[in-house]
Amino acid sequence: MQQLEEQSQQGNTPLDKTILVVEDDDSIGSLLIYALSQETSYHTMLVTDGIQALDIIEALKPCLVITDYRLPHINGIELCDRMHSMEHTSDVPAIIMSAFLPEDEVRKRQLAALHKPFELDELLDKIEDLLQ
Repeated sequence: MQQLEEQSQQGNTPLDKTILVVEDDDSIGSLLIYALSQETSYHTMLVTDGIQALDIIEALKPCLVITDYRLPHINGIELCDRMHSMEHTSDVPAIIMSAFLPEDEVRKRQLAALHKPFELDELLDKIEDLLQ
Protein backbone atom coordinates (compact mmCIF):
# COMPACT_ATOMS: atom_id res chain seq x y z
CA MET A 1 0.00 0.00 0.00
CA GLN A 2 2.92 2.35 0.69
CA GLN A 3 4.08 1.95 -2.90
CA LEU A 4 0.55 2.64 -4.12
CA GLU A 5 0.31 5.85 -2.11
CA GLU A 6 3.70 6.99 -3.38
CA GLN A 7 2.65 6.21 -6.94
CA SER A 8 -0.53 8.25 -6.44
CA GLN A 9 1.39 11.27 -5.22
CA GLN A 10 3.55 11.60 -8.32
CA GLY A 11 3.30 14.94 -10.05
CA ASN A 12 1.43 17.94 -8.72
CA THR A 13 -2.05 16.43 -8.65
CA PRO A 14 -3.54 15.98 -5.17
CA LEU A 15 -5.00 12.58 -4.25
CA ASP A 16 -8.53 14.00 -4.14
CA LYS A 17 -8.20 14.65 -7.89
CA THR A 18 -7.65 10.97 -8.74
CA ILE A 19 -9.83 9.05 -11.19
CA LEU A 20 -9.70 5.29 -10.74
CA VAL A 21 -10.25 3.28 -13.92
CA VAL A 22 -11.25 -0.36 -13.43
CA GLU A 23 -10.88 -2.25 -16.70
CA ASP A 24 -9.65 -5.81 -17.25
CA ASP A 25 -8.87 -5.32 -20.95
CA ASP A 26 -5.32 -3.95 -21.00
CA SER A 27 -5.67 -2.15 -24.32
CA ILE A 28 -8.89 -0.36 -23.33
CA GLY A 29 -7.54 0.46 -19.87
CA SER A 30 -4.31 1.88 -21.27
CA LEU A 31 -6.20 3.91 -23.86
CA LEU A 32 -8.50 5.38 -21.19
CA ILE A 33 -5.58 6.27 -18.92
CA TYR A 34 -3.71 7.91 -21.80
CA ALA A 35 -6.76 9.87 -22.97
CA LEU A 36 -7.64 11.07 -19.47
CA SER A 37 -4.05 12.14 -18.81
CA GLN A 38 -4.02 14.13 -22.05
CA GLU A 39 -7.50 15.65 -21.81
CA THR A 40 -7.98 16.31 -18.08
CA SER A 41 -6.03 17.62 -15.11
CA TYR A 42 -6.86 14.53 -13.03
CA HIS A 43 -4.36 11.94 -11.85
CA THR A 44 -5.40 8.50 -13.13
CA MET A 45 -4.90 4.98 -11.84
CA LEU A 46 -5.73 1.70 -13.57
CA VAL A 47 -6.62 -1.60 -11.91
CA THR A 48 -7.88 -4.76 -13.56
CA ASP A 49 -10.30 -6.29 -11.06
CA GLY A 50 -13.01 -5.21 -8.66
CA ILE A 51 -11.42 -6.53 -5.47
CA GLN A 52 -8.21 -4.60 -6.11
CA ALA A 53 -10.34 -1.55 -6.93
CA LEU A 54 -12.15 -1.78 -3.58
CA ASP A 55 -8.83 -1.79 -1.72
CA ILE A 56 -7.71 1.35 -3.55
CA ILE A 57 -11.08 3.07 -3.15
CA GLU A 58 -11.03 2.43 0.58
CA ALA A 59 -7.43 3.63 0.98
CA LEU A 60 -7.40 6.63 -1.35
CA LYS A 61 -11.02 7.70 -1.95
CA PRO A 62 -10.75 8.76 -5.60
CA CYS A 63 -12.93 11.61 -6.86
CA LEU A 64 -14.43 9.31 -9.53
CA VAL A 65 -14.49 5.62 -10.44
CA ILE A 66 -14.86 4.56 -14.07
CA THR A 67 -15.52 0.84 -14.22
CA ASP A 68 -16.26 -1.82 -16.76
CA TYR A 69 -19.31 -3.95 -16.00
CA ARG A 70 -17.68 -7.31 -16.67
CA LEU A 71 -14.71 -7.74 -14.34
CA PRO A 72 -12.92 -10.63 -12.63
CA HIS A 73 -14.22 -11.51 -9.14
CA ILE A 74 -17.06 -8.96 -8.89
CA ASN A 75 -18.87 -7.02 -11.59
CA GLY A 76 -18.93 -3.24 -11.90
CA ILE A 77 -22.37 -2.87 -10.33
CA GLU A 78 -21.35 -4.91 -7.30
CA LEU A 79 -18.20 -2.78 -7.07
CA CYS A 80 -20.34 0.37 -7.02
CA ASP A 81 -22.71 -1.16 -4.45
CA ARG A 82 -19.83 -2.01 -2.12
CA MET A 83 -18.18 1.38 -2.61
CA HIS A 84 -21.43 3.21 -1.88
CA SER A 85 -22.11 1.08 1.20
CA MET A 86 -18.90 2.31 2.87
CA GLU A 87 -19.52 5.51 4.81
CA HIS A 88 -16.46 7.45 3.66
CA THR A 89 -16.87 6.50 -0.03
CA SER A 90 -20.65 6.61 -0.33
CA ASP A 91 -20.46 9.93 -2.19
CA VAL A 92 -17.88 8.89 -4.81
CA PRO A 93 -19.53 9.06 -8.25
CA ALA A 94 -19.12 6.24 -10.74
CA ILE A 95 -19.41 5.70 -14.46
CA ILE A 96 -20.10 2.14 -15.54
CA MET A 97 -19.29 1.09 -19.09
CA SER A 98 -20.04 -2.00 -21.14
CA ALA A 99 -21.50 -3.24 -24.38
CA PHE A 100 -23.95 -5.26 -22.27
CA LEU A 101 -25.28 -3.16 -19.41
CA PRO A 102 -28.18 -4.36 -17.26
CA GLU A 103 -30.21 -1.17 -17.78
CA ASP A 104 -32.64 -1.77 -14.89
CA GLU A 105 -29.81 -2.21 -12.40
CA VAL A 106 -27.99 0.88 -13.66
CA ARG A 107 -31.17 3.01 -13.46
CA LYS A 108 -32.10 1.68 -10.02
CA ARG A 109 -28.71 2.79 -8.68
CA GLN A 110 -28.70 6.06 -10.64
CA LEU A 111 -25.28 5.29 -12.11
CA ALA A 112 -23.86 7.16 -15.06
CA ALA A 113 -23.45 4.72 -17.93
CA LEU A 114 -21.60 4.51 -21.22
CA HIS A 115 -22.29 1.89 -23.86
CA LYS A 116 -19.17 0.50 -25.53
CA PRO A 117 -18.01 1.53 -27.99
CA PHE A 118 -18.24 5.19 -27.03
CA GLU A 119 -16.60 8.41 -28.13
CA LEU A 120 -13.99 10.03 -25.91
CA ASP A 121 -16.07 13.22 -25.85
CA GLU A 122 -18.98 11.28 -24.31
CA LEU A 123 -16.73 10.12 -21.49
CA LEU A 124 -15.25 13.58 -20.95
CA ASP A 125 -18.75 15.12 -20.84
CA LYS A 126 -19.88 12.59 -18.22
CA ILE A 127 -16.76 13.22 -16.14
CA GLU A 128 -17.35 16.97 -16.28
CA ASP A 129 -21.03 16.55 -15.33
CA LEU A 130 -20.20 14.35 -12.34
CA LEU A 131 -17.27 16.37 -11.01
CA GLN A 132 -18.49 19.94 -11.28
